[in-house]
Amino acid sequence: MTPPTFEPANPAYAARVRDSFGRQPFMAHIGARITALAPGFCEITADWRPDLTQQHGFVHGGVLASIADTAGGYAAFSLMPADATVLTVEFKLNMLRPGRGEAVIARGRVLKPGRTLSIVQADVFARDGGREEQVVSSLQTLMCLAGKSDEASGARRADR
Repeated sequence: MTPPTFEPANPAYAARVRDSFGRQPFMAHIGARITALAPGFCEITADWRPDLTQQHGFVHGGVLASIADTAGGYAAFSLMPADATVLTVEFKLNMLRPGRGEAVIARGRVLKPGRTLSIVQADVFARDGGREEQVVSSLQTLMCLAGKSDEASGARRADR
């Protein structure tokens, strides 16, 4: 089956997604980076590091959930108008197997874009020696907040 192709509402979607992603301190903290981007699709990769693991040496489920949520969010955001921002409303995550290997890769793809709500699938794969194995499957609902800036919203900051 050929994945659907989407027309972004904002021709400058790629720069906007990358700018927004660059303002996420948590993604920087875990060393995550955007490794592929297209309208309705976002791939985020994080390399294995000992400080990202749980007690058995596998990548922590919180890291897997975070990159899945972020990849799905930016897949949806890539289709939104220039005067909007995105917010996760809900996500369901299934852990299929432990995250082990040299890196974990989240791939978010829009299943159904909407004016207000979009449905996105985001799967996470562990890469080891060039081979990938799926470790997470998730389904997400994301909200388009029209007329809202994607800049900082005034949420509580530690420096106040």
